[in-house]
Amino acid sequence: MKLPDAIPADDVRSFDIETDVVILGFGAAGACAALEARRGGAEVVVCDRASGGGGTTNLATGHFYLGGGTRPQRANGIEDSPDAMFRYLMENTPFPEEEKIRLYADESVQHFEWLVTQGVPFNDGFWRTKHVEQPTDECLIWSGNEKLWPIIDRARPAPRGHKVEKEGSGGGSIVVERLESKAREEGVRFEYDTGAKNLIVDSDGAVVGVRYKRFDETGHIRARRGVVLATGGFIMNDEMLSEFCPTLADERITKQGNPFDDGSGILLGMSIGGEALYLDRPFVTSPFYPPENLIKGILVNREGKRFVPEDAYHARSSIACLEQPGSVAYLVCDNEIFDRPDFGMQQLVDAFESIEEMETRLGMPSGALQETVSRYNENAARGEDPDQHKHPDWLKPLDQGPFAALDMSLGQATYMGFTLGGLRVSIDAEVQRGDGTVVPGLYAAGACASNIAQDAAGYSSGTCIGEATFFGRRGGRHAADRRVAGPREAAQP
Repeated sequence: MKLPDAIPADDVRSFDIETDVVILGFGAAGACAALEARRGGAEVVVCDRASGGGGTTNLATGHFYLGGGTRPQRANGIEDSPDAMFRYLMENTPFPEEEKIRLYADESVQHFEWLVTQGVPFNDGFWRTKHVEQPTDECLIWSGNEKLWPIIDRARPAPRGHKVEKEGSGGGSIVVERLESKAREEGVRFEYDTGAKNLIVDSDGAVVGVRYKRFDETGHIRARRGVVLATGGFIMNDEMLSEFCPTLADERITKQGNPFDDGSGILLGMSIGGEALYLDRPFVTSPFYPPENLIKGILVNREGKRFVPEDAYHARSSIACLEQPGSVAYLVCDNEIFDRPDFGMQQLVDAFESIEEMETRLGMPSGALQETVSRYNENAARGEDPDQHKHPDWLKPLDQGPFAALDMSLGQATYMGFTLGGLRVSIDAEVQRGDGTVVPGLYAAGACASNIAQDAAGYSSGTCIGEATFFGRRGGRHAADRRVAGPREAAQP
């Protein structure tokens, strides 16, 4: 992968714009970084390649993963604590950074209140059943693996998905609209249709600006205190996908993102020594629920074996399906629970008078599926699932024929995905090298930074926007507070 060149500051004859902090990208992360940097006393310029703000946040439903006793949780009598949230995230994150997760959990309530203060609307409603995206404007949802074994034994479960007050999807655009309005009120300068091409560094390797391109015009922006990368992921960069995340390079997976999710911020960070982490771990989903009743079915591979608890968060079960031999998987239901998936992402293979007939039609080894269903039914009748530990809420013998199979196989079901991972960053969003040292003057937040959201199996709806806004705020504050030594900066306040 060819990286952009870093430009020595001495090679820049003049700067077209001079400011304290430059924010590259204006989705949720960039918006929060811009607000906090401005409130920290810094002059702030936002650059975005699009003709308006929002980025991929505009496409999001608008969930935030927050807890520890937020107002909507308290209003519904839900007991939660920072410790329980911390333990859940630690259990669910493949390579957890304890300090970051501890802070995120401890300050989650405060962060929720900060969002409310910015005008982001949340009501106190609670969608109580397992869902992917509430069709109503209710706030709270069970949006992750809170009831999944063994996590449930180690962290008290609580619903922590907080959706913006809007019926159905589209709440992400409200988030950006409210944050942009605040930013404009407070004097943040916006430069749209303006994309960063290179970082400018001084003789000590500190980032002191960016070279940009606006249509046919090329220019330079001086950043006296820092540059914040908030440019999104790399789902639209085929070359990066092929090199770093081949799962998402598969044309059978629909790419979720906006046209500018091309990894530019990650590549800019890498161009001056920043380390990128977990780029090979995608978010992938093909939700078979709602309706919730379908969770009472069982997922089996082409060998007729179960491989994941069906009550797992939809991305966890989906990535598990892709990891099966040939990426072949089926959801087996009986007549009592069968329904069509609300999102229509899986097709019915057929209905069968017996499990034996289904087994034969699906080309499974003789007796394999029959044995799996028989064992499952015997245990489910006792309210147990020793094989996959599915929660009792969704245990029921599959013994009411006829029986149905929904196709979860890649190429048959619709799968969608986006990239995770990003630049290694400190708790204050400072971009770090492989040895942990900081690249002075460079920050990253949102989908181009690596914090809590690291893979599909450990994901919870709301993690991305939650961490993007939280660590975006920290990066903006830290950049505003940064003072740069040296003759060119000595005159700066």
